[in-house]
Amino acid sequence: MSQESYELKAEARERVGKGSARELRRNGFIPAVIYGDKQPPISIALSTNEVTKRIHAGGFMTTIATIDVGGKKYQVLPKDYQLDPVRDFTMHVDFLRVSKDTEVTVEVPVHFINEDKSGIKIGGVLNVVRHTVEFQCPADAIPDSITVDLAGHKIGDSLHISHVTLPKGVKPVITDRDFTIATIVAPAAGVEEEQAEGEASE
Repeated sequence: MSQESYELKAEARERVGKGSARELRRNGFIPAVIYGDKQPPISIALSTNEVTKRIHAGGFMTTIATIDVGGKKYQVLPKDYQLDPVRDFTMHVDFLRVSKDTEVTVEVPVHFINEDKSGIKIGGVLNVVRHTVEFQCPADAIPDSITVDLAGHKIGDSLHISHVTLPKGVKPVITDRDFTIATIVAPAAGVEEEQAEGEASE
């Protein structure tokens, strides 16, 4: 998991709509909704400061939280949040109810290791095709990240999802091909020089 689970206090919202949402934001709250698990959605209000702090801490979209709504607790996973395009503050959050049996689709960041043991050491450039990969996994076993080991890979090599050891129960959403995560390419200057030499010899 990305980080330890955390708890947020929330108030149930009786009134919904744009006017009500604006009033909430003026008073330091964010409108949000809890949905899923074959139950009716619940409209809630959360502290703007608390939610913003959690978003900036990292791993917000991959960490299960507990939301306490008037003493009743819900286990949830953030599914989406909206930022104000001008002022960059959080305007709304969608939470999905989860249980130990819930399967979720999440985007997980890709990390690379052992660059110094690959073609990058002799001047190759890591060309990242996917900075995140979408996976299906149990809600209580979302990986913090996936790690691609570059050791032994040379300039011209492609690294595919099959090169990655995935945790148990974690499956890529794309299943019809062994998709590329990154390639190790020759530096652009070197490529241009080679092309110029080739043209001159012709």
